[in-house]
Order: sequence, then C-alpha cells, then structure tokens
Amino acid sequence: MRIILSCIAALLFITAHAQNDTSAVAFKTTTYSFGNIKQGKPVTTEFSFENKSNKNLIIETATAECGCTTPDYPKTPVQKGKSAVIKVTYNAESPGKFTKRVTVKFMNIATPVILTIEGEVTP
Repeated sequence: MRIILSCIAALLFITAHAQNDTSAVAFKTTTYSFGNIKQGKPVTTEFSFENKSNKNLIIETATAECGCTTPDYPKTPVQKGKSAVIKVTYNAESPGKFTKRVTVKFMNIATPVILTIEGEVTP
C-alpha cells in the first residue's frame, strides 16, 4: 500500500510541476489592433512565439470565442529554441467595434495563453 501511495504522490508532483511551467513559451505580444478595417474584407495577423523549454512544445488547441475569428496554428511540435506563429483571421462581416479572443492551450502547461484582436469594421 505504501508503494502505491508513494507512486501516486510522485506522479502528482511531476504532473503539477510540468503543468505550471509557464516560462516554456514566450509570445512577442498577445494583443493586436487592426484599427479601422473595411466591412467584408477579412484581415489576418500573426502572433509569434518561441519555445523556451528544453523539450518540444505542442499546441493542443487554439479556440476562438466566435465563428467570426479563425486561428491557424502549427499542428506539429515546435522544437526547443525555435519560433512559430499562430495566425488569427477576423472575417469583418459586421460593422462596429470588436474585441475577440483566441485561447491557446499548450500540452503540459496548465494555464492557457489568451490572444486578443480588436478593431473597428466600417461600411
């Protein structure tokens, strides 16, 4: 019984340590303003990041809060010390100001990264 409890405790410690390594990824910026954009003309920006860890970095998901925003992210591991980009496209169909978020979840990192785009769509 002691062996089982010891193994469970060790596993919990290792998992908690790995999931809290928020220094593993470094974004140059997590917000972008498009300013004024024309209605019906989609716009795209790129959020670049670097893998600061000593192992491969894997994006599990990148999820937009609505269908008007589309993230495109690397589906293969980002090697240690390498950089990559997440492209975020806004469809600009509705006039008015907007603020949209994309939640990026990395494997073995508990806290997701929130990328934010904003601007104003004019007719």
